[in-house]
Amino acid sequence: MIVCGDDVLAHRLAGELHDVYGERITLLVPARGDAPPQRTGRPGRAASLFGRVTAVMTRTPAGEPRDASEAGRSVRVVETSEVDDTVLLDAGVERAAALALVHDDDETNIRAALAARRLNPRLRLVIRLYNRKLGQHLETLLDQAAAVAEPGLDPKALDAATTVLSDADTAAPALAATAVAGTSKVVQAGGLLLHAVERTPPARGETADPGLCTLALLSATTNDPAGVEGSERSGAQGPLLLPDDQAVAAAPGRGTVALEAISYAGPTLSAKRFGASAMPVGSLFSRRLRWSLAGVTAAVGAIALASWLTTGDHPLHAAYLTLLDIFAIGDPAVDETTGRQVLQILAGFVGLLLMPVLIAGILEALGTFRTATSLRRPPRGLSGHVVLLGLGKVGTRVLARLRRLDIPVVCVESDPEARGIALARRLRVPTVIGDVTDEGVLEAARIHRAHALLALTSIDITNLEAALSARSVKPDLRVALRLYDDDFATAVYRTLRAAHPEALTRSRSVSHLAAPAFAGAMMGRQILGAIPVERRVLLFAAVEAAENPLLEGRTIAEAFRPGAWRVIALATGSAPLGRYGAGLVWQLEPDRVLAAGDRVLVATTRRGLAELLGRHPRPPRQGGPDSVRHRPS
Repeated sequence: MIVCGDDVLAHRLAGELHDVYGERITLLVPARGDAPPQRTGRPGRAASLFGRVTAVMTRTPAGEPRDASEAGRSVRVVETSEVDDTVLLDAGVERAAALALVHDDDETNIRAALAARRLNPRLRLVIRLYNRKLGQHLETLLDQAAAVAEPGLDPKALDAATTVLSDADTAAPALAATAVAGTSKVVQAGGLLLHAVERTPPARGETADPGLCTLALLSATTNDPAGVEGSERSGAQGPLLLPDDQAVAAAPGRGTVALEAISYAGPTLSAKRFGASAMPVGSLFSRRLRWSLAGVTAAVGAIALASWLTTGDHPLHAAYLTLLDIFAIGDPAVDETTGRQVLQILAGFVGLLLMPVLIAGILEALGTFRTATSLRRPPRGLSGHVVLLGLGKVGTRVLARLRRLDIPVVCVESDPEARGIALARRLRVPTVIGDVTDEGVLEAARIHRAHALLALTSIDITNLEAALSARSVKPDLRVALRLYDDDFATAVYRTLRAAHPEALTRSRSVSHLAAPAFAGAMMGRQILGAIPVERRVLLFAAVEAAENPLLEGRTIAEAFRPGAWRVIALATGSAPLGRYGAGLVWQLEPDRVLAAGDRVLVATTRRGLAELLGRHPRPPRQGGPDSVRHRPS
């Protein structure tokens, strides 16, 4: 298999395929001199990638054979200035089973995909694209190209020939759920909506309610202020994925992640509804002006009512005379009764008050339309919102998801030309332009009245500094950090928990959440979603029971392997699992036998998925693939 990329996702993916699935990998990375332009104060992607890869792998220049001592290695790293036909042929694309193109640049991935499909029509392609609409068209185009080049190609094999994924889309649901509910985990997996929640035991020595099933046991030190978020290197004290009933009963006092429900998620909101193109009256006029206008309207109505009762005229005629008096175009009530004269004077006074209100309304409306294309500033009375730091690819997707949930958001971004600025402007989300490390930036985002902070920049230190600054202002603030390095995340978590034991602290790695989905696609399987369990990942995958000795002919209870996989739902009908219209049975009897035609939804670990696919994962190396570090995800 071939992995081609220029950032940490390529490293994670290569480690996933090598360590979990036992595949032989050729990793194509940019040469040192061809690294992408560096941003001020930020390390180059390629240089940081080299620093991590060389810690665990051997580098081979393009075109040079490996030494005999390296013949047994299953990972080969090749430096190349450009991914063209020659480089792909040297990497063995004609014989490869799958190719992953995970460059950060969409155009680079598209060019390489077109070249690879021409060289090997049967090649399984996994492409990283941020543009979702373009990705749908590209999938169709490349699959059609494969069908034309190989007329006898099996249509079933063609279904998995091209897969377009986005690491931002994969990680956004977990990040948004962390900010919204903290302990709740809601994953939209294709057409399914999976609800899971962290639960603590009701009393000391008791176990929490398992719900539909227990997906994981949390770390034994979860409730300890000096504890850590467990990872794959935490041992028996770390989180235990997919435990059986005996393991849950033997761990009283430990928190759990329980599956609450599985349901269908309807189609996403329409573009008109999501874009909020219709501008409400409340956004045109200030509250003070609306109250002033309401007061003047009430006064006009009161005068018209008094005129009707005093003169005995028809109500419409009384209202007509009142409006004439307000706009000073009626005849003086010289020969009228005293009551009529008094009402005319009052109407003239109300008319004097109405004119400045109307002028103010016109000016405010013009000002609102003029600033509709500019960024809004956070209003003074805003509270209970989420402060989103960073509007790059990941931050933009998280912002869109939070707004779909109607959650108030204030964005902070240092680059006025960042990718998510246009979305924030279109959704009229308050945005602060400035470096979060500068004094007053977080205060301008109303951090002291915020509900949560999501620090999603690509630099660990910046995210940490933002979290520390926010906690100094509001100690009980809920904080979710984007951190790549497990050791660094452990130290941060322990320190923040010790300093603020009552406040919720979470850390997530985007590449850690996205890599299993990319690896599963390269193996020809559909990864529907991922749920973070502390610093580990629980996957949800669609699996066919046919010709799988671990599933076919076994009961639901027999197909459950603790710590590896668990069948949680059964699909009915012909529609693919995870798409709208597919029937789903999630209350399964333990003695239900899985037949050859069954399609199941399984919760699985990364290594469990490899076993389900008939692969034999390698034993985890010291420190695991996640121990390689130096650049944030």
